[in-house]
Amino acid sequence: MYRDLHRVAHVLLVEDNPADVMLLKLGLEETGAACRLQIAIDGQNAIELLRQAAEELTSPEAGLPDLILLDLNLPKLNGHQVLRIIRSDPRFRLIPVVVLTSSISRSDVLSAYGAGANSYLQKPKSLESSLDLLRTIEHYWLELALLPTNGCGNSL
Repeated sequence: MYRDLHRVAHVLLVEDNPADVMLLKLGLEETGAACRLQIAIDGQNAIELLRQAAEELTSPEAGLPDLILLDLNLPKLNGHQVLRIIRSDPRFRLIPVVVLTSSISRSDVLSAYGAGANSYLQKPKSLESSLDLLRTIEHYWLELALLPTNGCGNSL
């Protein structure tokens, strides 16, 4: 089965900084991305939202995200902990996770990839750079990539 190009992608953004959330929201609006953005304000909230979505898979508006954008520096559970939980749970382990963080620490990069991140990106420092990055994420992850929830005809 081929990917449904008219389907609105579900993106979970795990970010505690309101300014970064607003920048990403504005960027997605500017790029015209066909996605429904859900926000988790900390690591614990992200896991709760994923677990709730897994229990409500019968609802058309519910369901697991197609892509997770994950900051590392989060309260309650940090991004490394969230990533380990996601990858250890069979319901979530196939969801692509893009780490989107300000850290360029080698240990953070190695830890994130070691825990199963699909990509590691540094947060842009300007609106123009943010738009470029969001266009790239949208093009690759939401248009080109065949994702477990929309690319092969099977839900997680």
